[in-house]
Amino acid sequence: MSSPSTPPRGRPSRIDRAHTVRTALDLLDQSGLDALTMRRLAGAMGVQAGALYRYYATKQELLTAMSEQMMEGVAQTAADGDTPWNERLSALAHALRNALLAHRDGARVFAGTHSTGAGVLGFADTLVGVLREAGFSGDDAARTLYTVANFTVGHTLEEQAATAPENGDPAGPERLRSAVTSGSDYPHLKDTLPALASTDFARNFEFGLSLLIEGLRARR
Repeated sequence: MSSPSTPPRGRPSRIDRAHTVRTALDLLDQSGLDALTMRRLAGAMGVQAGALYRYYATKQELLTAMSEQMMEGVAQTAADGDTPWNERLSALAHALRNALLAHRDGARVFAGTHSTGAGVLGFADTLVGVLREAGFSGDDAARTLYTVANFTVGHTLEEQAATAPENGDPAGPERLRSAVTSGSDYPHLKDTLPALASTDFARNFEFGLSLLIEGLRARR
């Protein structure tokens, strides 16, 4: 009998862009980004590695396609126009974070890919539209898009790095506590250690996002 990843002899393997991306995301969830190689992906699909290059000439092209797939449907999370702009903006930021958290190393895959597919551009267009409808200038709306996206991706990068399966000490809270309390040079850090050593990433995200929105309120 053939293995699940090896097609029966004489029968061509099913390979196309969509199937390749789905398989790559499955491997990502299983083993993480560092273990995702074109050779391993080809093996999981039962084809020679060279066959994948017909669809994705480089691993970076594959990562861009994976990013686009992760963003599918995210733009639709924004509420309708009767909802206040700040709530709609918050919903989009949360949807982006959730999309990245849905896959192991999702933020690492997404960062720096700059996809111009419908998922990413749809999200960007929706967020800019929310702000334009609220009365913000086009310049402010565009720069806010970058600010919200960069904050969300950066926060999620740190969150996923701290909670990775191979990291047995999420965010290193004990190491941080030991470093801060072992000397007398960090009085302000000692006073705020409960918050600094917290692994409540959702609360940290909410706090940072609220600062952005309050800043936008003041600018508006």
